[in-house]
Amino acid sequence: MRRAVSALVSGLALALTFSACIPGGATGQGGADDGGASGAAGTVTVFAAASLRTAFTDLAGKFEAANPGTAVTLSFAGSADLLTQITQGAPADVFASADTLNMDKLKGEGLSAGQPQNFATNTLTIVVPPGNPAGISGFSDLSRSGVKVVACASQVPCGAAARTIEQETGAELSPVSEESSVTDVLGKVTSGEADAGLVYVTDAQRAGAKVEEVRFAEAAKAVNTYPIATVKGARNKAAADAFVEFVLGSEGQAALADAGFGKP
Repeated sequence: MRRAVSALVSGLALALTFSACIPGGATGQGGADDGGASGAAGTVTVFAAASLRTAFTDLAGKFEAANPGTAVTLSFAGSADLLTQITQGAPADVFASADTLNMDKLKGEGLSAGQPQNFATNTLTIVVPPGNPAGISGFSDLSRSGVKVVACASQVPCGAAARTIEQETGAELSPVSEESSVTDVLGKVTSGEADAGLVYVTDAQRAGAKVEEVRFAEAAKAVNTYPIATVKGARNKAAADAFVEFVLGSEGQAALADAGFGKP
């Protein structure tokens, strides 16, 4: 009997050792990048730029489905506002910025866990109300007298990009309103409060028939790169790291492309 028990124990130990050598465990289960479970659990709080609302809402659902037991809480605002909230102690696990400048500031404050990774790009476009009543055909038209233009404030990534294009083209804008997020700019146009607004191409795509889009070649002079990072001191670092990897992986990149974002 003692010999039989000893043989059984030895066999189980050998089986466990063999299983541990298989990537992903005995089932061969993959990581978040290929849609498999990552081992993450619990709630992960993601602070993301306003222009990521559609894409990240979609990604959050897919991440939760791929990682049973996880829940993603999303907070959207202008990148500069989100950075301020994080530096003041807001409980963020992940920060996804619409530019590298605000991410560099996060890193400079010692609040980035590891090296931020670029995951998408975006460019500005012009949106106008249906019918384009002001007859906007390009960026220079936004500087015409009497045209009510809405743009982002200069400290917001979309506003900084607009300032770059102004400097490159010599067309100086006089916005009737400067907003703290690109979502607010879009809202001013769809509500009829402005003749035109500068938003990202992804926002124009999301708005659909509520606006008409007027693309301009000068937008290529100010391409915004989006970085993402786990926040130092994250309450759920394992889930935060898994979400970051999911965004960078094949499924995340496909969802971003569907939303109109470019490759990083």
